[in-house]
Order: sequence, then C-alpha cells, then structure tokens
Amino acid sequence: MKYIARLVTYLGGWKYKGEYPTEKKAIIISVPHTSNWDFVWGELIFLAQGIPSYVLMKKELFFFPLGLLLKSLHVIPVSRGNKDSQLVDQLISEFKQRDSMYLCITPEGSRKKRKKWKKGFLIIAKEARIPIYLGRIDYKGKFCALGPVFYPTDDIDADLEYIMSTYHDASPKNPENFSCGK
Repeated sequence: MKYIARLVTYLGGWKYKGEYPTEKKAIIISVPHTSNWDFVWGELIFLAQGIPSYVLMKKELFFFPLGLLLKSLHVIPVSRGNKDSQLVDQLISEFKQRDSMYLCITPEGSRKKRKKWKKGFLIIAKEARIPIYLGRIDYKGKFCALGPVFYPTDDIDADLEYIMSTYHDASPKNPENFSCGK
C-alpha cells in the first residue's frame, strides 16, 4: 500500500511537509475540510509516509464493499445520532487502552462552512494526556503538513480560538466552505 500511495501522490503532484509524530499517541487535526478529496489526499499522504492513522467517518458509508475498504484504511464508523460526549468518552477510552494511536480529526465536523469548530478533539487530548498535531491540507501548494505540536491547557475556548487563528492563510479545495472564525 505504501508504494502505491507514493506513486499516486507523486503522479498527483502532492507532497508531505513537516514533522513526523514522535509520541506514540496523538490527535492529528486536519484543516481545512471542505471536500471529500481531503480524506483521499490526506490518507494517501499518510500511507505514503508510513504514518498509521485512524479517522472517523459516518457509519452510513460502511456498506458492502466500501465498508471493507474503509476498515482496511483504519476508518472508525461513528453514529451521527449519538451525543458528542459519548463519542468523546469512547475515544478517550480508546487512547487509554492502546499503546499507540494517531487519530486524525476534522474539527470543523463538516465540509460545509462553520464559524464554530467542535471542541471534542481538545477534550480528548486533555483527558487522555496526549498532544495535538496541527495538520494542514493545502490545495494551492498541493501538500499535507503536520505540526506544530499543541498541548491543550485548562482553557479549552482559548485553545480553540488560538488553533483556529493558525489557519487564517489556509488554501482549501472549496474556499467558500471554510471559516476559521473570521
């Protein structure tokens, strides 16, 4: 898979920039998220670099045969009907039980424009005592980047405001669907 992913990203003109995770457990946020292509290019880049990440996706997409492919790519099905707090608790538990795990989350929670991002990734990182890598997908430069590392504080709202501010220069696939609070 790694070599196929490298070939596809090369042919597509995509590259990887930034750090490699050094911790055994971390949340990687992927911003901006305005297209289904974000998952495709992000997953291919991570596969090509040998970064074993898990992602969350609505369970409605887990039908045969697509469900088999998604599970092989470490996609975790989630029910959008459940309360966010149930999912947050489940993911905190997953991190505490595992020796190693990188979970890629899109804090926007949708491909549609949202002025307010979800805070669950910050709560998970704080409770599981793991860092957050600020990931970026850039369509103008055709790259995915990882870093810098962010450690959540006791002020989740201030943390979210700071993180959102670091993406003011983002280059999404669909700019009209992106907001970093401005």
